[in-house]
Amino acid sequence: MKKTVSIYLTLTFFLLNFSCAQDLKPLDNEREDTIIVDEKNYEMEVVFEDENLIWGLEILDDNSILASIKSGSIIHYKDGIKKDIKGVPEVYLRGQGGLLDLELHPDFNKNRLVYLSYAYMKNRDDGGNTAIARAQLVNDSLKNLEILYKGSPVSRKGQHYGSRMAFDNENYLYFTIGDRGNRNVNPQDISVDGGKVYRINDDGTIPDDNPFIDVPNAKKAIYSYGHRNPQGIFKHPKTGKIWTNEHGPRGGDEINIIEKGKNYGWPKITYGKNYSGTTITKNKSLPGMEQPLYYWLPSIAPSSFEYISSEMYPDWKGSLLAGALVFKYIERIGIKNNKVVSRSKIAEGFGRPRDIVQGPDGYVYVSIENKGVYKILPKK
Repeated sequence: MKKTVSIYLTLTFFLLNFSCAQDLKPLDNEREDTIIVDEKNYEMEVVFEDENLIWGLEILDDNSILASIKSGSIIHYKDGIKKDIKGVPEVYLRGQGGLLDLELHPDFNKNRLVYLSYAYMKNRDDGGNTAIARAQLVNDSLKNLEILYKGSPVSRKGQHYGSRMAFDNENYLYFTIGDRGNRNVNPQDISVDGGKVYRINDDGTIPDDNPFIDVPNAKKAIYSYGHRNPQGIFKHPKTGKIWTNEHGPRGGDEINIIEKGKNYGWPKITYGKNYSGTTITKNKSLPGMEQPLYYWLPSIAPSSFEYISSEMYPDWKGSLLAGALVFKYIERIGIKNNKVVSRSKIAEGFGRPRDIVQGPDGYVYVSIENKGVYKILPKK
């Protein structure tokens, strides 16, 4: 009897914490504090179909596409043909872990460097954590692959790998690792990985002015901490700042502008609750902890993040786009003076948007889980 109860409790805890897979209904005291409207001035055009879960997209200057498949492969789509990229590292495929984001070096056209984030496997019994690697893309093969960062400790937990990456104007690479399901330790402890935003040089070395470079026992790559599971990131094209969105628990997904050395509070402060509806903390603010630029109630489970600077979408220029996994739409977020002033829905019910990118051609591309890649076309 005791063994049966233990198995039941373990399964219940896992299901409650696997937020990306849940279409949660809001609690009675949750609210939507901005009006949601439907966008009408666009169409979705299929680029290519694919039944896999495409986690990351990169659009090359020739409008071909690199797409990372969570199960552990990368495809190159060009002129109607899909080719598998050779030399992809083995991944730890567990829960939300697998092959995750892709990012091109700012000088990709010269150096052909592609950056990968993925769940690496120490060994199957011990589990894994998030790793960052880079390689040269040569004739549809990854050459000279080198691992730049490995999160530690490893864990067999399947949630909260974070994994999104972005370069800033100085060619520093920022990346995220979620709290790995260990919220009471990892986010607030700078001596371990998890629940952090990191900054490294493009070769994997640590910048001399990182905030914890001189702190004993600290992970020197940490740039900010107190995060839950950031799965969206972009560089603001006007300010050069790094913005993230991150999964809250039940309620309390956040938009944050990342500042050097700052503590973003998780789980000491939050606007969310446990998935069961119980309280995580009564504190919404504490001294020395940052407030989000915006928080969602109810949660949308933001999966990606992009700033729209393209002239292709005159009504959308200056907006943010985020994938809403729970509600299966793309959310357009209107911003004025760093405040959210509007929210609207694109492609509602179309599927779960996993990555959203603005390509060199000015069009927005989105990967829809188990469907493929689509281009958003403005109606004329």
